[in-house]
Amino acid sequence: MIAAPILRRSLLPSLLLLVLTACTSDAPAAPPTAVEVLTTTVAPSSVTATEELPGRVVAWKVAEIRPQVTGIIQSQLFEQGAMVRAGTPLFQINAAPYRADADTARAILARASAAYAQAKTQAERLKPLATADAISQQSYDDAVAARNQAAASAEEARAILRRRQLDLGFSRVVAPISGRIGEANVTQGALVTAGDANPLATIQQIDRVYVDIRQPAERYAGLRASKQAAGLVEIVTSSGQTHPVKGRVLFSGITVDPGTGDVLVRVAVDNPGEQLLPGMYVRARLPLAVMPAALTVPQQAVTRDGEGRAQVSVVGRDNRVRVRLVAPGAIVDGRYVIESGLRRGDRVIVEGQDRVQPNTPVKPLPWHKS
Repeated sequence: MIAAPILRRSLLPSLLLLVLTACTSDAPAAPPTAVEVLTTTVAPSSVTATEELPGRVVAWKVAEIRPQVTGIIQSQLFEQGAMVRAGTPLFQINAAPYRADADTARAILARASAAYAQAKTQAERLKPLATADAISQQSYDDAVAARNQAAASAEEARAILRRRQLDLGFSRVVAPISGRIGEANVTQGALVTAGDANPLATIQQIDRVYVDIRQPAERYAGLRASKQAAGLVEIVTSSGQTHPVKGRVLFSGITVDPGTGDVLVRVAVDNPGEQLLPGMYVRARLPLAVMPAALTVPQQAVTRDGEGRAQVSVVGRDNRVRVRLVAPGAIVDGRYVIESGLRRGDRVIVEGQDRVQPNTPVKPLPWHKS
């Protein structure tokens, strides 16, 4: 009689557990939590497709300073690395020998001029006498010949004087162009000659520069035929900064390298502040075509499937993920131009696609470029 109540008390917890379990299994499952993702809405926009090519900066003008006369360098008249204007004195070569030569030539010219004046006077005196047959014709002809010879000697002396004056002027070496002058390759007291292989210094004009870029010859024809090729070219430095002034493509002086088959394309660029220096490595963005209604998405929105195909994750009207294959084209300003696979108004996931699967419910939030 005592065992029955004890048995009922021991079975009561088990019965309660069975009842609770049955109630739990009959309750509806909780809906999955929506994953927050950042999206952008696809809209057509005007895009200019470009081609980015490596290049090197070249000075607009380069002048190697060389002496035109032989002599000893007496002084250097410029500060190395400074800006100089055309005609600015740079070096002074000992001018004493050339000054003496000019003085000698001047004296020779004076003597020749005096001899010419005397011969001319003599010929003029003999002319009426020869007309009156007071002297022989031969005497008059000799006087005329002497006058002409004296005139030629005077002209020769005058030319020699001009040459000596030029040499005297060349003893002061001046800048042939305006620009920035580099280091001096000679010092005071050095002997220089007109045939020296090494220049005294070099001046480079870099307020404007060239950017020389190379591309295969077969692609050059297409670039030249492009209506956009004559447009402005962006220059990007090795540090990633965009040059504040755009350049323009020049097609003059184009040659094909016989060794590589590449074409040298030259871009002219204004260089305020001399930010671009000769020899600097840069990249040039050449305009190729304008697409007035292109569909673009940020680069990070495009992923690859297991077969390497490009795809994007699109948020449908039910806020669930759909994976769509696309055909990405050119990259412009960090965005892919999508040639097929997207439509205007599609909401494309830019950040968070790695946390979702097809048909996953999501909570789309607007994406903003950082």
